[in-house]
Amino acid sequence: MTEDESIVSEEFVGLSLNTINYNLNQDDRPPPPIMHSEGVVSTDITQRFRAACATLEPGELVKDGHFTLFESVGALEIMDLKMDSGCLAPGELLDDDYDVTRPLLPSEVLGIIDQLLCLEMAWHLGYPLSQTILTSMYIEAMLVPSPTSLEEADFIKNHPDDAPRDTMHTVLRAYCLGLVKSCWYVNDRIKGEHYYEEEDFVTNTYRRSLLFDVGLYEVRDEITEARRVLHSIRSQIPNEIGLALDFRLELRTAFLRAIELSELRSNPESLSLPWTQMKAIWEPIDKSRHLGTPVPGAFSTKIQRRLASTMPPRPIVQLSFEETSGHFRRLFTDGAEVLKVLNSSDPQSLLNFVFAFQAQKPQPLVYIRALLQFFMFKDMVILGHLSIKNVMDNDLAIVVLPCSRLLDPANDAVEAPHDPRFAIAHQVETFRHRAAQSYLDIFRALCQNRCRVRRTLCHSIQDWEMVQADAEEIDQLLQVQLDEQPIIYQTALAWAGSEPAYSLPLSSWAYLYKLRLMEWIVQLGFELETYQPDELAGMYWYLSYLAKTRAQHVERIKAFTVQRMTDLRARSQPGPYGSFTPAMEAEFTRSLAYLRATILDAAVTWELADGLCCLYTVLARLRLVVAPGTGKQPLEERPYGSDALRYDIRMKPFAAVGLPELPAFDSFARASAQPGVATSSLLEYAHRAVAGARKGYDALAKLPDRDAFTVGCHDRWAARTKNSLRSVIAASIAIAALQKALARPRDGDVAASLAANSALAATDVVPQAVADRLGLSATVPKPDDAYHEWWIVPKVVETKAPPKHQFS
Repeated sequence: MTEDESIVSEEFVGLSLNTINYNLNQDDRPPPPIMHSEGVVSTDITQRFRAACATLEPGELVKDGHFTLFESVGALEIMDLKMDSGCLAPGELLDDDYDVTRPLLPSEVLGIIDQLLCLEMAWHLGYPLSQTILTSMYIEAMLVPSPTSLEEADFIKNHPDDAPRDTMHTVLRAYCLGLVKSCWYVNDRIKGEHYYEEEDFVTNTYRRSLLFDVGLYEVRDEITEARRVLHSIRSQIPNEIGLALDFRLELRTAFLRAIELSELRSNPESLSLPWTQMKAIWEPIDKSRHLGTPVPGAFSTKIQRRLASTMPPRPIVQLSFEETSGHFRRLFTDGAEVLKVLNSSDPQSLLNFVFAFQAQKPQPLVYIRALLQFFMFKDMVILGHLSIKNVMDNDLAIVVLPCSRLLDPANDAVEAPHDPRFAIAHQVETFRHRAAQSYLDIFRALCQNRCRVRRTLCHSIQDWEMVQADAEEIDQLLQVQLDEQPIIYQTALAWAGSEPAYSLPLSSWAYLYKLRLMEWIVQLGFELETYQPDELAGMYWYLSYLAKTRAQHVERIKAFTVQRMTDLRARSQPGPYGSFTPAMEAEFTRSLAYLRATILDAAVTWELADGLCCLYTVLARLRLVVAPGTGKQPLEERPYGSDALRYDIRMKPFAAVGLPELPAFDSFARASAQPGVATSSLLEYAHRAVAGARKGYDALAKLPDRDAFTVGCHDRWAARTKNSLRSVIAASIAIAALQKALARPRDGDVAASLAANSALAATDVVPQAVADRLGLSATVPKPDDAYHEWWIVPKVVETKAPPKHQFS
């Protein structure tokens, strides 16, 4: 055998398919097999093959046309420890020799259970079962072969019924039963809702049944029996270990109970009891974690070789118990909180609940987000008792159509085609069918991870553009049926114009939602660090532009609502639409409360965004904020991009939107950089804008839950509002620091340069030497370090004492 052939033979000894154990340390090796076949003529091509290889340049590849990519990758994976799950090191066995029937100490059972808790949470965080729960030798033995009954679900096979069972085995088996059954329910719930495989969660069970054929009540009874057996031997084991094991079994029972009750979608106070119980149980579990004895042999990655998977071997995910404890506490808290969505009294409160709940840091786990979707959308019955029609009509009544004939349920009972109510019912129902999916998609999109929320909303605004166009056509048809007369209206922001206008309620409703989605896309861009520091001025200007447009639009809606309320009050004749009843008064009051809160929210958004735009523009002029990777070089010297190209990329989601019209790049650049405006004037305007935002947030924070439409989530909404107020205060401090620094007496060159700053072009900045002598520095925080992830307020500080000598 040649030297090369010897090396190849040594490599193949490690394959698990090789059944002969060779001793590679001995000099005597078995001879190559001698082939005897009349139909086969063997030829030694070793020398010719080596000679051909010698003609190849380093890195050159030769590929046979019939040698496919799959075969080539498979060949590369063979004998690669990272890719070939069948590759064995010399002396390594294919399977671990761990004996699941061996007696266990109570501390060892506790250690195994605690490790299973860590693996369970790793699975909830998005790691596959093959790297988490299915690495347990006990669970693998329990699930293979697939059990069809509770008796078969045992890691000790063929155990005689009349033979006594080890108590610790009973406890561990009961815990494993509860864990695996919980995993099946969690996996099934997530698969039934909208999620992103491999990105949010891995639902692959690798052909393990996860006790599909075993009933929940059977498992719960088994856990109860194990707790009874454990109590019967309390005198034989340390008391603290016995209590620790009992708490862990109780946790499994409570989790199964929470899963069972979640199907009801009613009476959230009762549904929250198991979650509250688990939160209380976790405290003694956390305190007793030091009592367990680790059993490393009870977990193995070699089990992955027996799983139905095309994935290469992966290591076990090792979460510390401290990390696991924090995640479980958050899981139990969020599980109780998500039930409050069932208390939502109106669509706007529901929308605010979903938005505030999903905006938590860190975001709720995938299972909790799946529960939220389940509560809202199961069987297309919203929150378990509302039809889609009820929800949309309620939303329309709040936003644009309080006490409107368009939403009168009596219209649906009219069958005479010549009756205007018949046409009204038909047109409104047409609009519902057109807008329903887009409307529900907003709620479902908000249940995804934050990156997916933004991406989904970018697609949604194009759909809402079409909804608005269709709604305008329906509005024009309804004008004829209602014999609506146009009015000239005045808003608090500006005159609408001298031309009379129609209310256009359906298209106004669609336009308002489209504006909200556009604002959220920009705001999520700040949260997800989509924009570079030198882009923040422009993006805050665009956010201000959108918020101002929304405020003006809501003022228009409010003007028509007030006009219709005034007309109804002026009518004194009896009739279904003639008298102004207390119920109608309450409906108009609710609508006006929503419009006032929306105008206030839009106003504080545009004021604070305006202030931050001016602040970042000043920082760019003073070279305190520069593009990443450019150091102190002027921003225009970035060689691989331009401001115009970056603008096209940032505004790509809005390019297809007709209204509000996307500003041209030149207009955008002038509006954000404000050439010709003195730096001191910019700071003064920023100061006034931020002061206005502070007053607005003070008023917003005082709104009760019904006026703010935050029933069920008012505390969380109020906390976000206070964080925005803190951002306002931080912006005021930064602006004041700049005003103080620029007002300080300066050397001649510095003063002259700053004075000339009033006529800067859009891309001009002060000279670098002047910027270095200002004695200021600005830090742009990460979103997680800011008071509010949507308001990235820079921190401006003095770095040194003002220089006293002239520039040379």
